[in-house]
Amino acid sequence: MVQRFTSVEEYITSFPAEVQVILREVRRRCRAAVPDSGEMMSYGIPTVTLNGKYVVYFAGWAHHISVYPVPSGDPAFQADIDPYRSAKGTLKFPLGKPVPYELIEKTAALLAAERRGSPPT
Repeated sequence: MVQRFTSVEEYITSFPAEVQVILREVRRRCRAAVPDSGEMMSYGIPTVTLNGKYVVYFAGWAHHISVYPVPSGDPAFQADIDPYRSAKGTLKFPLGKPVPYELIEKTAALLAAERRGSPPT
């Protein structure tokens, strides 16, 4: 049976302590990159929102953290995320390796700009 979480914090606390630290930092970076953002659970995973609409999802897994979807971005950004691409709309960051929080933050900022229909600030 799939566990249903009622809040992002409840979701995060379901993970081992070392993964909770990573998920909280991903959450903090995504929220910082999206001014006036909110959050909710959607599709069973944490979602950062803007005006009640999704901007970026993140999730913890057994061996990695994922961020969805993948924004367009310029060629330099695409080169930066290329090692983390798992599927068309998924970035996977392996646990046990340094997490590129700045890249996750930039991903969230680009997604927010796409949502707003404007260039990132």
